[in-house]
Amino acid sequence: MTFERPLFLLTLLVVPLAVALYVLADRRRMRYAIRFTNLDVLASVAGGGYRRRFVPLALFLLALAALCIGVARPRHTTLVPRDRATVILVIDVSRSMEAKDVKPNRIGAAAAAIRTFLDRVPDRLQVGLIAFAGDPAVASPPTTNHDLVRQSLQTIEWFPSFGGTAIGDALAAAVKLGQQAVGGPSGNLASATTAAPETQTQGLVSILFLSDGAQTRGDLEPLEGADLAKAAGIPVYTVALGTPNGVLNFGPGGGGGGFPGQFGRRVPVPPDPETLRAIAVRTGGQFFVAQSAKSLQSAYSKLGSRLGRKPGQSEITYGFLAAAALLLVAAGLLSALWSPRLP
Repeated sequence: MTFERPLFLLTLLVVPLAVALYVLADRRRMRYAIRFTNLDVLASVAGGGYRRRFVPLALFLLALAALCIGVARPRHTTLVPRDRATVILVIDVSRSMEAKDVKPNRIGAAAAAIRTFLDRVPDRLQVGLIAFAGDPAVASPPTTNHDLVRQSLQTIEWFPSFGGTAIGDALAAAVKLGQQAVGGPSGNLASATTAAPETQTQGLVSILFLSDGAQTRGDLEPLEGADLAKAAGIPVYTVALGTPNGVLNFGPGGGGGGFPGQFGRRVPVPPDPETLRAIAVRTGGQFFVAQSAKSLQSAYSKLGSRLGRKPGQSEITYGFLAAAALLLVAAGLLSALWSPRLP
C-alpha cells in the first residue's frame, strides 16, 4: 500500500496522545473514588466489568487511526483495464478436436472456455478470434463487442477441419491481426507468414493459443511463428488440450467423420505440450495443460482475469473512512450501553 500524501501519516501521533490523555483522566477518577466514602453507591455507579469499559475506547482509537490513514490518501496496486489492449484468441479446429476424451468433445469444451474468458475480461478489451486447421481464418475481427465473438463461437465447429494443423501459420496470422488492431501495418493474412514488421504492440496485444496436436502442415514452423510474435513484443499464452491417450474414432458418432473405408478406424490424437510450451517460453507468455473441461475452464478463467489489464494504483480512502464511521458508531453504542447509571 502506498500513500498520495504520506506526510499526513504524522497525524497518527494523535492516537498515543489520546491514550495518554485517557490515562491521566483515569487516574483522576481513581483519586476521586478513594475520597468517595459511600462504597455501595460507588459500586452501583461503576457497574459492569472492569475490562469491558476499555472496549469503546479501543474502538474509538481504531476509528481515529483509520481517519488519520484516510487523510493520507492510501492507494493499493491492482490490475486495471489497459487502454487499446487486444487479445487474439486462436483455436485449433482440426479434425482431432472432435475427440471426446474432453467432454463433450475438445471443440465444445474449448468454445465453453472461451465464453468464460469473455465473461472475465474488461468490457473495453478488443477480442479477435482466429480458427485454424490447415489454414488460419478470421472468425471474428478484434472488437469490443464481445457478443459478436460469442456468436462466432456458435459456428466454430463448422470451420473447415481438414488439411492438417498449421500452428506456425496460425501464429503469424494472429500477430498480423493484433498489429492491425492497435494501428500497425495493414495487410492480408497471407503476408503475415513472411515477416512481422516492428509496431507499437508491446504491452498492448496478447495471443491466447489453443491446440490439441502437433504441426502437420504450414509454411512456417511453430517456433518461426513464435519468433514473429517475439519480434512484435506479443506474448503467446498456450494451452495444450487433450489427454495423451486421446483417440479419434472414425464412424457414426465417433467424431472422425464417415469417409468410405474409414469406419471403425481409431487414430491416436495426443496433444503436443512440448511445442506449445516452447512457444510460450520464447514469447514470454505462459503454458497450460488442460486434460479436462474443468482444467480448461480454470485456465481461461485465470487468463480472462489477467489479460488486457496492467498494474495500476487504486485509491482506497473511502474504505478507511467507512471503517472509521462504523467504528465510531460501535464505540458510541457500546459506551451508552455499558456506561454506569446514577442511582
